[in-house]
Amino acid sequence: MSKIAFVFPGQGSQKVGMGQDVAAEYQEAQAVYTAADAKLGYAITDIIAEGPMELLTKSENAQPALVSTSVAILKALETYGVKADFVAGHSLGEYSALVAGGFLTAEDAIYLVHRRGKLMEAAVPNGQGAMAAVLGLDRETLGAITDSVTTAGDDVQLANLNCPGQIVISGTVAGVEKAGEQAKEAGAKRVLPLAVSGPFHSKLMVPAAEQFQAELDQVTFQDGTIPVVNNVDAKATTDKNAIPEKLVQQIYSPVLWEDIITNLVAQGVDTFVEIGSGKVLSGLIKKINRDVTILAAGDVASVKEVAEQLKEAAKQ
Repeated sequence: MSKIAFVFPGQGSQKVGMGQDVAAEYQEAQAVYTAADAKLGYAITDIIAEGPMELLTKSENAQPALVSTSVAILKALETYGVKADFVAGHSLGEYSALVAGGFLTAEDAIYLVHRRGKLMEAAVPNGQGAMAAVLGLDRETLGAITDSVTTAGDDVQLANLNCPGQIVISGTVAGVEKAGEQAKEAGAKRVLPLAVSGPFHSKLMVPAAEQFQAELDQVTFQDGTIPVVNNVDAKATTDKNAIPEKLVQQIYSPVLWEDIITNLVAQGVDTFVEIGSGKVLSGLIKKINRDVTILAAGDVASVKEVAEQLKEAAKQ
């Protein structure tokens, strides 16, 4: 029997005005934004609606803005009675997935990612960390390179295993530069520096992860009603006790996105619905498996279209 997975994008997908037409059309979506403002104590909705982009892109704003938007669009989609068999999110998107799966309230998820963004931003002084996308190299070869560079004294590691031939590395500026040069020598097609404020998903984020544990202790998790597939180990769980530790590890561990999609397909998922701003994950999933159906809900028109397609599929 065919199964559906809802997937949620991470940082970098933000854009000014995202989700605003959905909030205007669906009171369930508007309620998410209203609750976000109340929980955070400032108008994140104004920053989402009006920008400027520079302010929206700051991690402490981008992270709650993206989770608010993904959850708002999810609530709009749920008004049509559509349901998922699994949920997953890319990095930050895992928090939206936890809301969708029933592990966390929207307010608690939004609060946590605001704190997460601040801690990650502050973990490494500006200009000391970097990230780069390496195209056209397999994970074993690139992993050997990053291990070698780190052993020689400049920290760098695999950060995002996005799809075959697209892996992001993260670490010190020197470590990322050296690993990038060696990757080209080993046959990488391109190495693209990323415009990020820190070396996310690297060991340099351990101090942020340790501080974040205290924030997680303030929040109540529930057992999930829909299994979530974690970034850290790409395994599905509904156990609330497994989640906090995974969220701490996620800050300094690689995002196993390719493994997540492969494992979901192995469990019978043949339809993926990207919920939130943009279609980054849709593109990655297509590169991982060309045989699955990929839908995206990001505005009113696409919410209605996705709901219709899922209902039609359910009849067959």
